[in-house]
Amino acid sequence: MFLASDNAGPAHPQVMQHVLAANDGYAMPYGADDIMDSVTHKLRDIFKAPEAAVYLVATGTAANALALGCYTQPWQTVFCSPVAHIHEDECNAPEFYASGAKLTLVPGADKMTPDALRRAIEQENTRGVHGPQRGPISITQVTERGSLYTLQDLRALTAVAKDFGLPVHLDGARFANAMVALDCSAAEMTWQAGVDVVSFGGTKNGCMGVEAVVFFDPEKAWEFELRRKRGAHLFSKHRYLSAQMQGYLEDDLWLACARQANTKAARLADGLKARGADFLHAPQANMIFASFPRAVHQRLHAAGAKYYIWEGALEGTDPEEMLAARLVCDWSISEQQLDLFLSHFQ
Repeated sequence: MFLASDNAGPAHPQVMQHVLAANDGYAMPYGADDIMDSVTHKLRDIFKAPEAAVYLVATGTAANALALGCYTQPWQTVFCSPVAHIHEDECNAPEFYASGAKLTLVPGADKMTPDALRRAIEQENTRGVHGPQRGPISITQVTERGSLYTLQDLRALTAVAKDFGLPVHLDGARFANAMVALDCSAAEMTWQAGVDVVSFGGTKNGCMGVEAVVFFDPEKAWEFELRRKRGAHLFSKHRYLSAQMQGYLEDDLWLACARQANTKAARLADGLKARGADFLHAPQANMIFASFPRAVHQRLHAAGAKYYIWEGALEGTDPEEMLAARLVCDWSISEQQLDLFLSHFQ
């Protein structure tokens, strides 16, 4: 009953098979392997972007930070949500790789709104040389609270960005989960909505450790290559990254894994709702934020079902006090595991 995060689950066997197949003989290093050629063509097809520049790195932090670095000058600021992954979980890596650029947190809750974003942009670049200059907008999809930006949401945010001539980055660590939940295409959720660069996640959805960075403006390609090398994220034996992504994309495994994770999360959410849990955010993909009594948390922990994230003290005088929890389903979790988790609510 491991619900702490989707990056704690196993790699899919199909991904592993491709890694093993790549481990035969010799291949050119540093991304010059033949597998990478097929991955590039496949991702261009998926995004309906034949000129897109495609690169692989091993971590989501590298994907986001290096991509943002290509669009951010050191004296600029990146606009993002207060709970954006680049703010909450990347230890200032975007600022580091952008040579000291800062983040401006757009006031609000989980999702940025166009009005709040516009106000935040207008409040910057007003002090001349003394203040930060306006830089990119970064959108986390799925958000860190499990919500989705609809296509209309994305278009509204990018329209604000374009009003100021600013580029847009999409942090898609859970890109596939969002896409299948919205029932849209990769193109519709990115460049057709006004996104300039996307981090296309694989690690949280069945890969060992690989993320793609897709630039819809190929003029950024050489700069990214230089930043990736200078930032120590260019793999020598790159074929093992390529092989993971190849296996992930083959036969639309990436979509199948996302559907499995989302379906299991919906099953878990229905079970929690039936047992009286309070939801802090409406579950829309594969993450659930819910509150349930301390006594239930205690029973779960006593039974060994403690691999999830919770807030508050497990010990307390009030067994009915509601403690918040984050529960995340990956592609591999079984219905039996979910039923066992829910059985402790009785």
